[in-house]
Amino acid sequence: MEGNYYARRKFALLKGLLEHIGIEPGRLQFSWISSSESTKFVDVAKMVTETVRELGPAKRLVSQKAVASRA
Repeated sequence: MEGNYYARRKFALLKGLLEHIGIEPGRLQFSWISSSESTKFVDVAKMVTETVRELGPAKRLVSQKAVASRA
């Protein structure tokens, strides 16, 4: 159980770092899900997928060469 709290603190640090460099906070999710909560896992995975899809490509992470080659 103690590891979960360490993970939560590390997650908060990572989230702050990503926001600092310009990555949208919605791209990162943290949830505590037990192995017996398969339904919750599916719901969270769907929510995260939909959130990232709505945000679109991460402009800070996509190289301009890749964007130019698609056009």
